[in-house]
Amino acid sequence: MRVAGAAKLVVAVAVFLLTFYVISQVFEIKMDASLGNLFARSALDPATRSTKPPRYKCGISKACPEKHFAFKMASGAANVVGPKICLEDNVLMSGVKNNVGRGINVALANGKTGEVLDTKYFDMWGGDVAPFIEFLKGIQDGTIVLMGTYDDGATKLNDEARRLIAELGSTSITNLGFRDNWVFCGGKGIKTKSPFEQHIKNNKDTNKYEGWPEVVEMEGCIPQKQD
Repeated sequence: MRVAGAAKLVVAVAVFLLTFYVISQVFEIKMDASLGNLFARSALDPATRSTKPPRYKCGISKACPEKHFAFKMASGAANVVGPKICLEDNVLMSGVKNNVGRGINVALANGKTGEVLDTKYFDMWGGDVAPFIEFLKGIQDGTIVLMGTYDDGATKLNDEARRLIAELGSTSITNLGFRDNWVFCGGKGIKTKSPFEQHIKNNKDTNKYEGWPEVVEMEGCIPQKQD
């Protein structure tokens, strides 16, 4: 009787262990399948994927259409931080490049290719306006002209210099005053006034900095010159 009882016990334990093993294997398979489905859904669900916003040339807010050049620019901040001019993802002038200065900062680019032609700044506080006038007269037709002020860009400007800049498409140049902030993008040979211009007056009641208005920024898409 004892042998029979022991045999039954062994059989019962074996059946229990086999049942436990089978159940655990089935449960593990189901768990693996559930986790696999979960990860698959996560990979396919756009809401679970990290979405990095697209970056456009010069960091502008949207892409330019074909046959247009992207640009972004900012005037100087008081007499501390210089202006910045970017065209087609190429920083033409900035404090980091160490090619900006007090007065009016100017970058010239080829209207067909966007290639930079020249960068210069002209001191309109302690300098002479004559070299600036000669520079403006020498700009060739079809050239993109980008300008930004730093500190003071108006004190030494005379009527001739203002007229030459107006011929590039500027509207605000006639009213540009002491320590105003101004950015402008125009072109030699332009037939209409440029839509790319921002101007903030120096006003002690509204100035962001002591003696200077806030930085003025601008971005846009310049039509490529066609033959």
